[in-house]
Order: sequence, then structure tokens, then C-alpha cells
Amino acid sequence: MNRLQEKYVLITGASQGLGRQLAIEFAREGAAGIAIAARRVECLNEVRDRIHEVAPETRVLAIVADLTKQEDIERVVATTLSEFKGQLDVLVNNASTIGPSPMPFLLDYPLEDFRNVISTNLIAPFLLIKKVLPAMIENGGSIINVTSDAGVNGYPGWGAYGISKFGIEGMSQTWAAELEDSGVRVNWVDPGDMNTAMHRAAEPDEDPNQWANPADVTEVFIYLASDESHNVNGRRFQAQEENWGQEEVQLLASVATQ
Repeated sequence: MNRLQEKYVLITGASQGLGRQLAIEFAREGAAGIAIAARRVECLNEVRDRIHEVAPETRVLAIVADLTKQEDIERVVATTLSEFKGQLDVLVNNASTIGPSPMPFLLDYPLEDFRNVISTNLIAPFLLIKKVLPAMIENGGSIINVTSDAGVNGYPGWGAYGISKFGIEGMSQTWAAELEDSGVRVNWVDPGDMNTAMHRAAEPDEDPNQWANPADVTEVFIYLASDESHNVNGRRFQAQEENWGQEEVQLLASVATQ
């Protein structure tokens, strides 16, 4: 507990699924402030109320925003930094859209839907990182991008979503390399198959009970948001793997301190 004490956090796509669970668990770990951004005000308010139940001392900003719009991204960052007095320690780029459901093959993919998916899943994280970097570089911090196995394997029918996650993988590697000596670390997490509304929409014929509860995959995110991972940069994690690579992380940390 309290691994995130005095940390200020921004989580996108925090109204449901993984983002909602991360906001709650980060609050349980003592985060001083959490900004949650998503499109639906009623869902954001529910998450805010839930955080207040489990962690009354955590300050919560519920920001309604459409991350396909640059002006909304700028407003999210400006509001967060203003309310948190310029401090931001953790950015979790979790917001994502699956696109049309059932998902069409690329040959039949509507152009506007393709643009919307890329804008939400790839361009928005790029702009958010650019906007928060000045504040994060000052004191160091952690950027966590959410990826998928569809970002390393091209699956038929996963269309723009998979392509956007290939982009997240490459962009994360590039940001990590460029920020190597800045004090800001960039890592990315594949949470695996989860029982979320987005996954149910992507695979409506599958039994969602076979997929993990988002609450079962949050530990790696807490680790990456905490000071425990201060030497970890440029790594991909699979949240549902046993130990999600902790042994390798410990080895890297040991080498770094020698």
C-alpha cells in the first residue's frame, strides 16, 4: 500500500474497463491526485465517487473529453496541470476504440472509421505525451502506454485497431530512446484478453467469462507508476504472464546499480 503516495496521475479512457480499475487501484495505493478523462460524464462521475469511497484523501479530476480533438487534449492537460499545481508524475495512455463492430476486413473498412481509430488510439497518445513532457521532465515521471498482442501480430479483421497498436509499439520504443537521459521513462503494457465492453464488442461470439477481470492485471501498472521502476525504460510487459517479467526487471535494476 501507499506505493503511489504523493504521485499525481492522468489516466485516459478511465470511465470503464481497465482505465476505471487502474484509477481505483492507484487511489488505493495512495496517489495524491488522479485526473480521469473520457467521453461519458455519468461514467466518469461513477468512477470519481468510487475513488472517494476507497481513498477519501485522493483528489479526483473528472474531465469529459473527446481525444480525437486536439483542443480537448490541450484542455485535459491544461486542467490537470493547473489543478495539480504543475505536477504530473504518471501518464497512462489507456483510451482506445475498437472501430466498427463486427470488425470488417481492411478492404471494406470505412475511411472515417479508420481515421477515428488511428486518431484515438495513436495520435492522441502522441499529443498527450508531447503536452505533458515539460512538466514531467522537471521532476521525472512514468509514461505507460497500453498495447495489445494485435500490435505484434496482424490478425484478420482487427483492422485499424491492430494497426494503431503496431503504431503504439513503435512510438513507445522511439519515445523511450529519445527520453533515455531525461528522467522520464516510457514503457508499454499488453494487458491480455480482458472482460471489457470493448473486447466483448470486438468478439461478440466468444464467451467473455474466459477472459481476465481488469482487476487481475493492474499490478504491473502500479509497479511502473511507482518509484520501484525508476530504472526501467523502453520495455514491453505482458500483464497476464507469470511475474510479467519481474525477474528480468530485477536483474536490470541490479546491473544498473553496480
